[in-house]
Amino acid sequence: MKTIRITAANADEKIKQLYETAFPEDEQIPWDDLMRLVGEMPLDFTAYYDGEVMEQREHNQSCLNFVESRQNSTESQDFIGFTIVYPRKSFNWLWYFAVSKELRGKGYGQQILTKLIERYEDQPFVLDMESTTQVCDNLERRKQRRTFYLRNGFRDTNVYRTYNDITMTIMMRGEGTFTMQDWDDIIHELQQFWWPDDVKEK
Repeated sequence: MKTIRITAANADEKIKQLYETAFPEDEQIPWDDLMRLVGEMPLDFTAYYDGEVMEQREHNQSCLNFVESRQNSTESQDFIGFTIVYPRKSFNWLWYFAVSKELRGKGYGQQILTKLIERYEDQPFVLDMESTTQVCDNLERRKQRRTFYLRNGFRDTNVYRTYNDITMTIMMRGEGTFTMQDWDDIIHELQQFWWPDDVKEK
């Protein structure tokens, strides 16, 4: 599996389409705003590609210069999915994690999460996900996601917050605790990038 760091300059239509279809609209940052934040914040936006296919293609190329020019391109490669992480001193916030629809259930999500955890050398992670305690139409899907994260060392923090009638819960991996004050602190941090004028007025 190969990885490419995504910026506004190399984010292609496949990545954009997956982002806009994998998450409920209420949980998305508008794409243009996300691209702005990628440039202004220390975000780790990583796309994942099928390494075996890519390596075979490179082997078959007769021109090494062509191969080198394609190493940082996201075109014509077998796109698997992406993660967006907001690295922080106390913990890393896993903002978004998505696998292409046609590849789900084939172990790619596990490979990506394992690679991500290894990259951060077992530093603490937190993420917010739709709570399984809420009455909803997609309860089974929520339970599957929770089971996936529990299997990978995450735990429930029992910290909940509701946005637009969707209850979110924080899950954490690694040492430490996460409180409602931590949630308020990180939201205030993010507001400085999302609505800097509003933060200044406060």
